Amino acid sequence: MNQAQTNARVGIFFVLGIALLWITFQALHTGSFNVKDGYEVTAPFKSVRELKVGNEVRMAGVTIGAVTAVRINNGRAEAVLSIKKEVPIHKDCVATIATSGLIGSNYISLDLGTPASGTVAPGDSLRTHEVPDFNKIMSDLGELGADIKVAVGKIGAAFSDNPDGSPGLITNVNNLVNENRANLNASIANLNEITEKIRAGDGTLAKLINDPAAYDQLLAAVTEIKNAATEAKGFIGETQTIIADVKSGRGAIGTLIYDEATAQNLKVAVKNISDITNKMNSDESSFGQLITNDNLVRDAKATLRKVDRAMDGFADSGPITAVGVVANGLF
Repeated sequence: MNQAQTNARVGIFFVLGIALLWITFQALHTGSFNVKDGYEVTAPFKSVRELKVGNEVRMAGVTIGAVTAVRINNGRAEAVLSIKKEVPIHKDCVATIATSGLIGSNYISLDLGTPASGTVAPGDSLRTHEVPDFNKIMSDLGELGADIKVAVGKIGAAFSDNPDGSPGLITNVNNLVNENRANLNASIANLNEITEKIRAGDGTLAKLINDPAAYDQLLAAVTEIKNAATEAKGFIGETQTIIADVKSGRGAIGTLIYDEATAQNLKVAVKNISDITNKMNSDESSFGQLITNDNLVRDAKATLRKVDRAMDGFADSGPITAVGVVANGLF
């Protein structure tokens, strides 16, 4: 093979290589746009993590722009985003830094927002939301693993015997079981005996479990208790109402207790009754003399006897002599 053929083949392979590179570039950047044709907005973050210039900007999974700069502005990290002119971004849209897959590259993810909030103007700052960094998550998991390891070590130390020779938890439990084995066996035997009696229907508890009638009676008793409790609750409520009425001065008792005029009238009535009873007990009053004066009682009895004789004479006499008989009988 001469030198000319070799040079020709090298040239052909070079051209083919250039063509393959161009095809690959076009395949990877299908749908891309020139950043000069878009408008810029900013997205501030506490940390842009591994975000780089050229990373995509996606909205609902669709690529709508690219990161054109990453910088520090006013003490915070800030990403400058170039967005296609035909894609509006709503003001309530939130930007986050997402990752393509587990170990993929980072990109800016935007949610759709709501049209009612309006659209951002070129140069405006977007709302952002910080998401946990994968490296931070892995670091936290490592710290958690270390804490779990320490906790497991403490649990193991608590269960095992101590370095000073004192028994651990497992040894103490084992010793406790061995020392009380007879008591445990007796308790288990008693439990078996109790369960056998319950199964056989012996005893109150067994009847309650096995006898439907006993269960129904118990349920009825509980129902009656509940009804009695309900009635007691109602009675207490009525009593509270009555007490409230009395305190507020309503009703006869409330008026009697809290109404000053009624209380004064009651005092006057009691005083009058006291005066009347005092007069009745006095010898100077007619009623008192009627009770305490024996002569007056005898005179009254004599008068009643005379009236009785006059009436007898009146019955035996005619109409003409009736007046005379009454007069003689009385006087």
